[in-house]
Formats: sequence, structure tokens, C-alpha cells
Amino acid sequence: MILVTGATGNIGRELLRQLDGADVRALTRDATRAAAGMPAGVEVTEGDLGRPDALKSALRGARSLFLIPGVGDDTGTLDAARDAGVEHVVLVSSITVMTHPHLGPARANLAVERRLRESGMEWTVLRPTQFASNTLWWARSVRDESVVRVPYADVGLPTVHPADIASVARAALTGPEHRGRTYPLTGPKRISPRRQAGELGRVLGREVACVGITREEAYPPMAAMMGSEVADSVLDLMGGDVNDALLAVHDTVARVTGSPARPYRRWAEENADAFR
Repeated sequence: MILVTGATGNIGRELLRQLDGADVRALTRDATRAAAGMPAGVEVTEGDLGRPDALKSALRGARSLFLIPGVGDDTGTLDAARDAGVEHVVLVSSITVMTHPHLGPARANLAVERRLRESGMEWTVLRPTQFASNTLWWARSVRDESVVRVPYADVGLPTVHPADIASVARAALTGPEHRGRTYPLTGPKRISPRRQAGELGRVLGREVACVGITREEAYPPMAAMMGSEVADSVLDLMGGDVNDALLAVHDTVARVTGSPARPYRRWAEENADAFR
């Protein structure tokens, strides 16, 4: 049995689809609402990662766990998984553990990685870069004004499609050769916000303008949404403090899955309705 957390998120939803035919259980806070969108054959169970003591039912019989950290008590969840007999955990961390270890969110991810490695369970750690789905932040302004306002408009990062993270996770959950491995995950090439706006425009059939703004202009709404420390970290990663390690393109997706990493254009095509 594989237990998938974050089952209704960008990665978890796609992972459940790709695990078709496997013995899978999806963890969600609201099982009734989530069940309608689940693939056939997926068992849906209710639970809260913020209350690891209440996860016994969800973990019963699970031998593998897919874990999205940062949404609850990660230490307690890992302890509960070990105590329930989970043998292998696939953890979604962040490439910033390697590229920007001084940032607060990176330190938090590294602490979870360490806890997992010390848990006694087998592990696979995924370290993705910036998600293509982050551009959903632009959805309202694209719908209403056909414009994107963004700092560091011409800084290109190797944005990764969440479905590629799911594909590597599927391989790790179903193939023992991936245990004890740490995988940096990126898209096939670097792409800037300006070029992403251009791709959205081509998919939508209308021009989407990209307007560069300053870091100071970008900061207040981001801090209101995600907190000051995370906002500062995200702005550094968007272009304020890039380095060669963050800009590097990795071929991990192709090596692990046998298929090339999906370009941003494909994500835009699959999610165009959000911008219409």
C-alpha cells in the first residue's frame, strides 16, 4: 500500500493518476469533497498532517509514503510512519537545500531530510526547482488585463512541470533502485517570466504583456500572502540572488523516467483555462 499526502495538490493529484493500478490510499483533510476527483480504485482517507497522532488509520498497512513537507508536523508524521511499519518514504524537498542553504525555507527542508535519513526507514529525496504552476499567481491579471507584472522578468530558471515531479515520485515508489537516492529535478531548459508570458499568449491566442517591476513593488503583496521571510526568499530565488547551481539544468527526469522533461509550453497548454 502506498499512502499519498497532498493528494489534491499539483503533484499529488498527478501522482495518483500515474499510479493507476497500484494499491494506493490518498490522504486528504476532507475525504467527501476530494473523493469525486480521485482516479478509480484510489482509497480516500481523511487525516491531518498537523495531528500525527490521528494518522494511525491512514497509515495502517502502508509500506510506502509520499510526503509533501511544510503543511503539518513533519517530525511527528515521520515518527508515526515509522511506528506504523512504513518501509520507504519519498520526500519532496527543494533544490534550494543545495543552492541556497542559508535561506529559512531551505533550512526547514534540510531539517526534514535529515530527520528522514535518521528515521531508520528507507528514503528517496526529490529536490525540484521552481514549479511551472507558480505562474498561476498571474491568472487574475492575465484574465482581467492580459498582463503579467513581475520582478526579474528576464531571469531564466529551469522551471519544472509538477507532472515530472510526480513521474519521478512514481518511479521511486515502485522501483527499489531509487532508494537512498537524492534527485535534483528541473525542466528541460531555462525560461524567463517574459518568455513564459509569451508562451501563455500563444496558447491563449492573444498577447500577454510582461511588465517588469522592482523588488520593492513586488514585496508587499507577496509578504501579505506568504509571510516576510518566505517572500524575501522567493524574491532571491526569482532573480535577486541566483547562482550557477540554481540555473543548472539537470537531466534527472529523463534518466529516471525514460521520457524528456516537459517544457513550460506544455504546462501552459494543459492549464490554459485558468487564464481565460
